[in-house]
Parts: sequence; C-alpha cells; structure tokens
Amino acid sequence: MRSLRRESVPACEVAMMNVRETRAGAADVQQWVLGAPSMSTVDRSVPGGVLARELSQYCAMLGDDALVLAHRLTEWGVRALELEESAALGRIALDLVDQARTLLHRAGEVEGAGRDEDRLAYARQAADFRNVRLVEIDCGPGPGGDFPTTAARLLLFAAWRHAVFERLVSSRDAVLADLAANSLNRLARHRDHAAQWVIRFGDGGADPARRMAAGFQRIWPLTAELFVPHPVEVRMDDLGCGVDPARVRDEVRGVLDEVSSVARLRLPEPPDFGAFARPGGRDGAHTGDFEFLIADLQYLARSGG
Repeated sequence: MRSLRRESVPACEVAMMNVRETRAGAADVQQWVLGAPSMSTVDRSVPGGVLARELSQYCAMLGDDALVLAHRLTEWGVRALELEESAALGRIALDLVDQARTLLHRAGEVEGAGRDEDRLAYARQAADFRNVRLVEIDCGPGPGGDFPTTAARLLLFAAWRHAVFERLVSSRDAVLADLAANSLNRLARHRDHAAQWVIRFGDGGADPARRMAAGFQRIWPLTAELFVPHPVEVRMDDLGCGVDPARVRDEVRGVLDEVSSVARLRLPEPPDFGAFARPGGRDGAHTGDFEFLIADLQYLARSGG
C-alpha cells in the first residue's frame, strides 16, 4: 500500500471546481445549501441592521478556515498511517469544502461585484484570505509536522468550530443558521475522530506519547488567535448574526482537557491558550509559507486545468 502514488487532483479542488455541475440543472441556485436542496427555500436577504460588507467578510473568514484546512488535509494523500485513514481525511476535507462553498457563495452574493465562490477561492491573493493561521501551518506530511501534529490540530479546530457552529444555529442570517444546523453532526465526527487518534498516541507508549505531546507544542502558539475576536466578529455577534469566539474558550478547553486526561497527556502551558495580539490571519497577516500554499491550491484553476 505504501508504494501507491496519488495522481489525481486533490479532493478539495475537485469539489470546488465542479460546483457548476450542480448549478446547471438548478432553476434557483439560492435554494441549494451544502450541495443539496433545502427542505424549504432559505431566505437569502441580509438581516436588517447588518452591513452587507461585514456579513460578507464574516462568511469569508469562516469559509477560508474550511477551505485552507481542507487543502492541508488532502496533502496527506495515501501517506497517512493507514489507507483507511487517508480515506477518512479525504471525507473530512470534503465536508469542509461543502462548508467553504456555501460560505464563500454567501460572501460573494451579499456583497455582489461579480464575486462567486470560485473567484473567492481561486482568484484572490494570499493577503486577501482571512483564515486563522492555525489552519495554514504545515502539520505534516511536510517537514513541519507529522500525523500526531495533524491530529492535534484537527482536534482543536473541530472542537472550536463545533462550539462556534452550535451558537451559529441561532443566527439571524438564515443561510448561516441553516449551514450550522446541517454541519454539527459532521463537525462532531471530525472532533471525535481526532480525539481517538490523540488517545491512541497518548496511550501507545513512551515514543508515541512524546510525539503527541510535541504535536500540541507545535500548534499551541497559534491557539489563542482562535479566541480573540476580530472587530467584524464582535459586530456580527452583537447583531445576532455571528459568534464572538471568546465565548467558546472554556468549552473548547474542556474538550481538550477531557481528551488529554484519557490520553494521559499534559497539555502545554499556559492553560488559557496564551496571548495573542492583532494583526493575525483574520487581518490578512499570515505565516511565511502561506503564499506557496495558496499558489498550490489555486494552480489548476489559474492554469485552466
């Protein structure tokens, strides 16, 4: 199995670039959420008192988080510890692409100016992306990490996003609320899948436990950014459309504490995820290799392939 080489396009790119197939037979694309017809027409109007520009920015933030992490996960190809795990990471990546497609479509439609999810994914420069930096760093299979580091990041991200989406279900924006409601079960599966790997490594002997602890050390400097809100996130929370991520800090820490206790791992200090000061990924300030990551993500679309 280890001799296999992936020759196909990464799953996240295939899913995004084939979105037009769904549109071709749809009389009204606005009735489609997460790639399937909604039980009833989703209200696409911008809620009263909300600036379309800020709603677009908020959706782009959440969409970029999902798109960039999906691309990172597809980098594992068939190089995961087990072939079944390669398939599992591919499914998680496709779930995230579903979220990214809906969020970036929403970002484009409320602000207009001829933008759609494809343009937002494949025509922006790296500095225009608004994802948190946690999702963009190399956690493996490149030299910046390994599988335990990937598991640590996925656990943190999925626990954080699940907590945010639980609150987003009550959003005044019907598209965001519908997306959140339809995503919770999948996000819970992502979180639990990562937790099982963390426990497996933590309880697997001295060397696997050491590698798992090192994985958390690798991602820990970027964890605080998840809980320090951008001004747009604060305003969206105040208007009942978004979620201030500071409100989920304790919940996420509780998930990590529970998993680390079962895995018999000690999480890094400080326990409050450390300190973070803007600017960060939400402001367009990214890590050094981010331009190369975006170039890789956009290569096929820009080359016409």
